[in-house]
Amino acid sequence: MKYVPSHEPAIESDLRRLEKFLDDKPHILVLTGAGISTESGIPDYRSEGVGLYARSNHKPIQHGDFVKSEAVRKRYWARNYVGWPRFSAIEPNVTHYTLARLEREQRISGIVTQNVDKLHTKAGSKSVVELHGSGYTVMCIAKGCDYTIPRHEFQRILDQLNPHMEDKSTMMRPDGDVELPQEYVDNFKIPECPQCGGALKPEIVFFGDNVPMPRIERVVRMIIESDGVLVLGSSLTVFSGYRIVLQAKELGLPVAIVNIGATRGDPKADLKISARCGELMQNLFKK
Repeated sequence: MKYVPSHEPAIESDLRRLEKFLDDKPHILVLTGAGISTESGIPDYRSEGVGLYARSNHKPIQHGDFVKSEAVRKRYWARNYVGWPRFSAIEPNVTHYTLARLEREQRISGIVTQNVDKLHTKAGSKSVVELHGSGYTVMCIAKGCDYTIPRHEFQRILDQLNPHMEDKSTMMRPDGDVELPQEYVDNFKIPECPQCGGALKPEIVFFGDNVPMPRIERVVRMIIESDGVLVLGSSLTVFSGYRIVLQAKELGLPVAIVNIGATRGDPKADLKISARCGELMQNLFKK
């Protein structure tokens, strides 16, 4: 729990209020953020005292820098390569498993997640939109090229190109990235796209990039077809997530938020509970 910020324990009345919010709404759309994966051991960026911004001078990678600079790409992939075995082995926690159960019980209609960790899918959820993409697929960024490769297969290619590398990580980041000595970065080799020779990046929406329009359109349809939105573990600082709350309110839909601490969406929320998501979710609708 070292990445979970300090918080008050959840109280019984919070659980009942959340159950009451969900009880007569079988088409709830759930929006999840980094706060639900901190309990699995993935740090977020913004949590007070324990997030990446609090514990280091880390700045997340910018899309424009990645596209323009081979040095940036090399640094990113070297760190990601070392961090991948640990990141990909992380397991879902009680919040992910509870959401999968609620979907099976037809209490929620789908999940939109800001996370790139695939933990909802690992937990068994079926209707999941990964708003910011996934670290589990690698894609070519050249215009008109549709080459993709699963991240696990890409790891084997990197293994072959970099037999000298070993785990030198000191700190894990929310996207699977780690800190590495500069000498390792300088000597790291990355492949080009085998189809067109272009640069390869994870299928993640980096800061400064836009969520693909077809994905936005799918999320809008999910909001329209829902009868309310439940936000779990997101500060809603990033606009692509906050926009979902705004669109729900424009449609007159109720919004509930469960998050440790304040969020950008609190003034819009019909119900706000400040608590650790896992503590609340593990007891939700238990017979």
